[in-house]
Amino acid sequence: MTASLDDLERTLAFADIALGQIRSLRQPAIPRNYEIWYVYATGYNPALNKVINETLARNGRLSDADLDQIHDTYLSQARVTDRIDQVGARVIGEIDDVMTLINDALNMTVDFNTSLAGVGKQLAVARDPGAIKAVIESLVKSTREAHDTNKALEERLLFSRGEVSVLQQSLEAIRAESLTDPLTALGNRKYFDRALMAAIEIAQERGEPLSLLMLDIDHFKSFNDNYGHLTGDQVLRLVGMSLKQTIKGQDITARYGGEEFAVVLPNTPLRQALTVADHIRRAVMSKELKKKSTGEILGRVTISIGVSMLASSDDMDSLIGRADACLYAAKRNGRNRVICEVDPEYQNEITFQVA
Repeated sequence: MTASLDDLERTLAFADIALGQIRSLRQPAIPRNYEIWYVYATGYNPALNKVINETLARNGRLSDADLDQIHDTYLSQARVTDRIDQVGARVIGEIDDVMTLINDALNMTVDFNTSLAGVGKQLAVARDPGAIKAVIESLVKSTREAHDTNKALEERLLFSRGEVSVLQQSLEAIRAESLTDPLTALGNRKYFDRALMAAIEIAQERGEPLSLLMLDIDHFKSFNDNYGHLTGDQVLRLVGMSLKQTIKGQDITARYGGEEFAVVLPNTPLRQALTVADHIRRAVMSKELKKKSTGEILGRVTISIGVSMLASSDDMDSLIGRADACLYAAKRNGRNRVICEVDPEYQNEITFQVA
């Protein structure tokens, strides 16, 4: 299929760039180094690209220690898990501290009740003022101790409530980060898969329409080849910004991978989805791309868009598959256009793929 061939060519191009960097810097072709340079070639992680460029500009090389640190900081999948574990440990610590205070308060309550029972018996048999005074002083002391313990517990509970609130915010931030593309600040592929699955279930339960847009930047490889990966990153951010400015409300936007984006339009029929798609296409094309380092005008970015609408027999893969086929039909028929599954170009694309 054409889509698979294009994906293959793109990944092989990134692989060539990665191996070229390894060769030029005389680094061992081990998995760690390959992963670093492959991600660098895609431009997917701008922070990684920035630190590599700065280190090379400063030192002219990347040492083994540099590569280890870059991999651990920007690529290690354990980072999010470690941070969640750290927050979880702090939550457990808070719970342990509060439980200790609660146990102390419970013990104090038991002692206070025992003391009250003893005071009652002592007062019943006390006759002279000195004995009565001693009993009252003992009661006052027990009451003060109980009050102090309860006050400490109250203050600690108030503090813990604030701590747990902060920790909850930390967990939400980690969760949001794990679902966000760092370059465009849109949802990432993991976010898209979850959101689309949920949107399909809701649409099927309610009998509502749902449309999907798959977008691809036209001639993206040439931006990287001609102007470098930093300009390629700028192109991706430009498209991401256009999507955020155009898509509002319940609609879902994500970076699907590489230079491909996706938009999920709940409760939206095909005709309305085509209108949204063309608004996005025009919004992207209206922005002029300028090279930051020189101010040089590099022209305008265009995108191709494929549109499909959920059918009763659809699952997530079939809905994406039709939108993807429409996308490649748009690219095959001149780019900078929107094609949907009822257009004749889509039928031609299906015939071409089958053949």
